Amino acid sequence: MSAAPLTGWLAARRKALVLIALTVIAYLAAINRGQAFPWAMAGLLTATLITGYTWPHWLVKRLSATRTGPTRAEEGETIAFQVVVANRGWLPRFMVEFIDHLPFAGPAETGTKSSEKVLGLLAYLPGLRSSHFEVSVLCEKRGHYQLGPVALASSFPLGLAEARQSRRDGVQTLTVYPDVFNIMALPLRGAPSQIHRGGYVLPEGAGAAEFAGLRDYRRGDNPRHIHWPSTARLNELIVREYEPLASACLYLVLDQRQAANIGHGKESTFEYAVRIAASMARYACLQNIRTRVAGEGQHLVRLPAGAGDAHYQDILDHLAVVDCDGRTAYADLLTEIGADCIRGETAVVFLAENPAYAERTLQALAILQARRVHIFAVVFDQDSFRAGDNGPPIAAADGLTGALLELGAHIVRVRRGDDLVQLFNS
Repeated sequence: MSAAPLTGWLAARRKALVLIALTVIAYLAAINRGQAFPWAMAGLLTATLITGYTWPHWLVKRLSATRTGPTRAEEGETIAFQVVVANRGWLPRFMVEFIDHLPFAGPAETGTKSSEKVLGLLAYLPGLRSSHFEVSVLCEKRGHYQLGPVALASSFPLGLAEARQSRRDGVQTLTVYPDVFNIMALPLRGAPSQIHRGGYVLPEGAGAAEFAGLRDYRRGDNPRHIHWPSTARLNELIVREYEPLASACLYLVLDQRQAANIGHGKESTFEYAVRIAASMARYACLQNIRTRVAGEGQHLVRLPAGAGDAHYQDILDHLAVVDCDGRTAYADLLTEIGADCIRGETAVVFLAENPAYAERTLQALAILQARRVHIFAVVFDQDSFRAGDNGPPIAAADGLTGALLELGAHIVRVRRGDDLVQLFNS
């Protein structure tokens, strides 16, 4: 056993070791002196040891606990769980802790202990009674989690040993969605080949979306567009002419590479990107703008175009669980989705000012621009997200912003701690 685990083991059992040592000393003194008082002390210490190890087990025996609560929440939201602890024994129970497995509350650490939370202390519960109470918990991390099982534990009265009882009654799932902020408008352009608010490609000769005027009939015009009153008056075929309406289309492209993520926890570039993507998707879907999402990680994201509440919920379900665990180069992903982009569509890209991969990414963006795809670039200030890291800062690519401007991109620069509501609505 190495020094660190041994130190932890001794610290956890310090009280018990001290009490055992005192008990041994008391017995040695009683044997050597042959007097009643040392024997009484030794017996009292022995009884204390037995009580300290057996009583906690009795306290949690014949107790049961259940926890119910919401199955969906948003990052940063405080949710309430309803807890019921029942005593099925005749004798009262006291000083029992209610412990739950809540991986969404607390820092992103591994291990069972880091996700265990003491939600309450049951000071006293009479026999054959139940106790109801409410527990509020802050949702700190997005994701899809399995909660529970709940457990009841006690180390009363001496803290020598902890007895625990765990049941499967409190097992449930909880999805924590990204923290979404309000966006009032986005500088989106139109894709003139699509019907406004519908997103369906217009077949040739089938007319368009908005009446523009009358003109002479030309071969190939749709006969349904003939304007009969004008035709009868002029004695020649006159048709209605329509002007296609531009329909905004949004393509959110996430960079899920581990190497592209700068920072830790919620204050990392990837978490900012997920929040921004979710907020843009909310705005677009509420405006009936067709939106799709792509990402390349262990959790592959390929959401087809859609709009409305149901599509937005589908996007949220995917964004709740995506992670920066991929290895596919962002340039490769942009090249792949470029073949599927529609002329006039707006592609939202998330970039860090890292010259190690900026050149290939810019080449892929240039290909998108050549396909008449409009580029909305969210550029993260790497130095601000690396604040507090031990490593040296990475030099920013000074030419990235200029290259994006040459591509006609709309650029939003994001620093750690920025007010995203103000940034995207200014």
